[in-house]
Amino acid sequence: MNFTPAITKDAVSQMPREMFPGRIIVVENRVILDKALSYLSSLTEIGFDTETRPNFSKRTHYKMSLIQLAGDDICFLIRLNKLKKIPSSLESFLKNESIKKIGLSLRDDFHGLHSLTNISPGNFVDLQTYVTQFGIEDMSLQKIYAILFGKKISKRERLSNWEADTLTESQQRYAALDAWACLRIYQFLECSK
Repeated sequence: MNFTPAITKDAVSQMPREMFPGRIIVVENRVILDKALSYLSSLTEIGFDTETRPNFSKRTHYKMSLIQLAGDDICFLIRLNKLKKIPSSLESFLKNESIKKIGLSLRDDFHGLHSLTNISPGNFVDLQTYVTQFGIEDMSLQKIYAILFGKKISKRERLSNWEADTLTESQQRYAALDAWACLRIYQFLECSK
């Protein structure tokens, strides 16, 4: 199957907006985390993304605030800033080779993870590398998604405060959509082979 290699920002801006269609669960304690990981461990592939509080000063640096893990119809938003550190159950899940984890620009995510733990993540697929075999040249999630599905992903919440006491509904929808979109792109391209 042939895909358009690239798309303009103007073309994307004219498209209808995509929304995450599933359930979103915010994880702020280890009891809910373990239930989430138990469910996710029953899946063979998941969407993965992370968020970090934006840095508007060269002297200020923040640690990763959020890990998003999405199945087809549910997304767990794991608030690392509330958990204080990465629990061993989450480390084991991220290392688990039997579950494929699909993300975009994983080098940045892994850098953020390594500032919190020394794990070596296992069985990750970086869409920026993966989509090239289908002739897609654009590397942003927004543009890849637009090329494949004709819908735009809003990036309005990207620079919001991911360490806020409570994530807004808009932040939750944005975070869930980013992880789920990675999974959806991968599944669509796998089926098109």
